[in-house]
Amino acid sequence: MSIVNGYNIERFSQLVNAALSGADLSGVDLSRADLSGANLMFANLTGANLLGANFSGADLSGADLSADADLGGAILSGANLSGANLCAANLVAADLSGTNLSGANLSAANLTFADLRNANLNGAHLFFANLMHAVLIDAELVNANLSNANLTAANLSDANLGGADLNSANLVLANLTGADLTDADLTGATWGTTTCADGTNSDSNGQFDL
Repeated sequence: MSIVNGYNIERFSQLVNAALSGADLSGVDLSRADLSGANLMFANLTGANLLGANFSGADLSGADLSADADLGGAILSGANLSGANLCAANLVAADLSGTNLSGANLSAANLTFADLRNANLNGAHLFFANLMHAVLIDAELVNANLSNANLTAANLSDANLGGADLNSANLVLANLTGADLTDADLTGATWGTTTCADGTNSDSNGQFDL
């Protein structure tokens, strides 16, 4: 256990509404901790174990959660992660519904089975991210960089992908029903039994139909 800003930092800690902005929490073990509503603006959480932690409604804007930070199964619903660095972070099955991830760096992050419905990912960097089976229903992805992202079996129905970069993205089995792909770059994208924006199947119409 360590003490930061007067708070006990350990597994299962109760840190609701804690004031930890700018705190150095690199490499700490906060698995299953409750940090709902906490202020973690610009905090350093690189390499931290945050497995199953509750960050609902927390402010993590500008925070550094890179270097393999483990957020598997974490609850981040309604949190502010705008401008946060989540490069190569583990977010498998994380709840990111309604989360503000605008401008965040999620390159090479593992978002398999993550819930990103209604999330704000405008301008986010998701190149080489793994989004297999991720739920992105009604998500905002305007001008997001999804080049080389793995979107196999992802649900992007009614998502806004206006101006998004999907160059060389894997869209096999993805659901794009009702998605807005205005000015999106789909060069080199991989299709296969993909449900297109108009509800047709990419295999039956021979090409992707915007």
